[in-house]
Amino acid sequence: MNPANNSAADGVAPLSKVQQKVAVSLNRRHRHEKLFKGVGLVASLISLLLVAILFINIFSKGLPAFWQSAITLEIYFDPEIIKISDKPVQRADETDNAFRQRDIEWQSEVGMINFNRLIVEGLNKVLPDANQYRRDVQRIVTSGERFAMRQLVIDNPAIIGQTKTLNLLTDANIDVWLKGNIDRSLPDAQQQLSPKVREWVEMLSEQGIIKNRFSFALFMNADSRSSLASAGLAGAFMGSLYMMLVVLFLAVPMGVAAAIYLEEFAPKNKITDLVEVNINNLAAVPSIVFGLLGAAVFIGWFNLPISAPIVGGLVLSLMTLPTVIIATRSTLKAIPPSIRQAALGLGASKMQATFHHVLPLAIPGILTGAILGVAQALGEAAPLLLIGMKSFVAQVPSGPFEQATALPVQIFLWQGNELRNFFEARTSAAIIVLLALMLTLNGLAIWLRKKYENRW
Repeated sequence: MNPANNSAADGVAPLSKVQQKVAVSLNRRHRHEKLFKGVGLVASLISLLLVAILFINIFSKGLPAFWQSAITLEIYFDPEIIKISDKPVQRADETDNAFRQRDIEWQSEVGMINFNRLIVEGLNKVLPDANQYRRDVQRIVTSGERFAMRQLVIDNPAIIGQTKTLNLLTDANIDVWLKGNIDRSLPDAQQQLSPKVREWVEMLSEQGIIKNRFSFALFMNADSRSSLASAGLAGAFMGSLYMMLVVLFLAVPMGVAAAIYLEEFAPKNKITDLVEVNINNLAAVPSIVFGLLGAAVFIGWFNLPISAPIVGGLVLSLMTLPTVIIATRSTLKAIPPSIRQAALGLGASKMQATFHHVLPLAIPGILTGAILGVAQALGEAAPLLLIGMKSFVAQVPSGPFEQATALPVQIFLWQGNELRNFFEARTSAAIIVLLALMLTLNGLAIWLRKKYENRW
């Protein structure tokens, strides 16, 4: 209905043509505003829904991987099987290198012991007909547990001759069978486990000898290809830790120092304008380009070891540097100019005004930008693939110059494993660990920001 007719019907003076146009325009703008709010609300709800679906999918698949099937056995460390010499003790007149050599030889002697026999004898106590199916018996416990038993003997040779109750990880196929991740209706020819092993596993599970336990192996072991059930994240975690330390000690101090100079001390000319443009451009460069640069410079020219955390840390430092510089400069720009002017007016030098007055107020923003930059670097995988960190590493690195992988790369490797039923859950579990670390870093950034904001 026309606004002019409404006014006349109500006994009010009719609106002029200008007022009518304004009223129509306002109604149109109000409709557009409501439409925009509705579209924004729908978009937000769809985004939240998609994030919820993603997290539900990851957690539903990954949480069961934190528990893994293990069998409880009484293992007798038979002296007739473990025939080794006494553990070497360093003599007073013996050098460290000589003692280390004797100790390595003794550990090699322990490594020659057939620990599978001890495991089979332990299984014979709970499986009466095990002697008739020796090959099937050896498939119950994952092969990596013999190395754990070897380490027990190395750490404490006095265990020889004793009986110990051990919780040994079962084979990966048994784990997925008990968790229902295998179609049990498939014919025997398509099953990974023989009918006898499946019968034993069901029986031992009903008796409580095989049960799900929290998987410390996921966090304590390195990756493994020969014993899939023993594969863990320890090597990848340490590799990521060494790389983040390199980023913290290189990218953060250099980025903050560069930002302070550019914002507070650098003259405003074409050269600094060119530097600022290039910094902004570097922040938008795809991360895989930094991987190519690292492979060409750090490995090709400087001959640093391939697949080492030091190289990964240097590459991620280059990638993180522009982010730290931009975040720090934005924080410094947000400090009111009156702070600088007041300090200079009281006789402080430019250096004193910056470091005694401006920088303390900028600490919350600087810390936030630095930590968020490190969190971003923690989740990067593309540049690490190009410097060789996708290679299989079966040990935990003891330093930044040893071969290692990283958590994002470990996720990439596990998702392509042929035993999908087992490693799909492991991949999701690794994603949960990585997300937990990144959320922890983001939470730390928020906490530090609030703390220093209240302080200053």
